[in-house]
Amino acid sequence: MSRFPACTLRDPSSELTATFVPSAGMIGTSLSDGGVELLGLRRGLQAYVSDYKTMGIPLLYPWANRLSGNSYRVGDTEVTLTPGSGGVHTDAHGAPIHGTLAGDPGWRVTEQSASTLTAELDFGSRPDLLASFPFPHLLRSAVWIADRTLTVRTTITATSEAAVPLCFGFHPYLQLPGVPRQQWRIETPPMRSRMVDTRGIPTGATAPYPSATEVLGEKVFDDGFDDVTPGAVFALSGGGRRIEVQFDAGYPAAQIYAPATEDVICFEPMAAPTDALRRGGYRMARPDEPGVAQFSIRVR
Repeated sequence: MSRFPACTLRDPSSELTATFVPSAGMIGTSLSDGGVELLGLRRGLQAYVSDYKTMGIPLLYPWANRLSGNSYRVGDTEVTLTPGSGGVHTDAHGAPIHGTLAGDPGWRVTEQSASTLTAELDFGSRPDLLASFPFPHLLRSAVWIADRTLTVRTTITATSEAAVPLCFGFHPYLQLPGVPRQQWRIETPPMRSRMVDTRGIPTGATAPYPSATEVLGEKVFDDGFDDVTPGAVFALSGGGRRIEVQFDAGYPAAQIYAPATEDVICFEPMAAPTDALRRGGYRMARPDEPGVAQFSIRVR
C-alpha cells in the first residue's frame, strides 16, 4: 500500500475527477478533465511532504502567505514562533510562511463516497501544533465534485473557550496543458490591491483594482488583494477550456501568483489578508459559532 493513499472523486455527470491525499495534509493532487491534468504538480507530493514545496491544491493553515515576524498576539495570548519547530517553516527571507500543516499526517477520513470526501484534524489534541497556534479546535475539510465543479468547504469549530483566528487559505496551482502561457487569458473581479515590500510583506498602502480581462503573456504576479466580495470569480481560459475559481463564502482576500519560471497561475482564496495574524483584521471562530469558508473550481 502507498505511504500516501489517495482518494479519487468522480463527477457522475462528466469526465472530471479530483484526487486528495488526507495523510499528506489533505492536499489536492489532481484535477483531471478527460485525462488532461489541470493542476500544476510541480515537484510532486514527496517534495511537498518533506520540503514544504507546494503543489496541486495545498491547504495553508493556520495562516496563508507570510508573517512579518516570529511573534503575534491575539487578545491576551502572546505567541512566539520557532522556525523548524511546531511545523513552522520560512521563506528565503526568514519569514514564517503558509502555516504549520504542510503534509501533516493527522487527518482522519470521516466520510467517503464516489464523489465526496470529508476528513478532520483534531488540532486541539496536538501539543506540537498548539505550540505555534494555541487555540484548540477541530478542523474539518469537506470536498465534493458534481456538475463539472469541485467544491472545498472548510469548517473550524473551537473546542475550548478560546476563539480561533481565521487566517488560512488555499493555493490552487492551475495550468492549461497544450496552450502556451502567452495565450492564457485571465479574468479578475474588482477588489483592492495591497502593496508589498521586496520581501512580500504588505506596506499598508492600498489601491483600487478594477475588474480586468487580459492575456497573461509574459506578465508575472505575486500580488495580494482584499475587498473580494462573496461569489467573486477568477478565471483562466484558453484552448477551448475555461477554469473558474469562485470564492463562494468566507474568503475576502486573495493572492494571485504567476511566476515567470513556471506555466502555472494561482488564484488563492484567503480567509484574511497576508500578515493579518500580526496586524488584525480577521474573523474568529467561537465555541458557539464555527468558522466556515468555501471555494469552488468549475471547469467549462
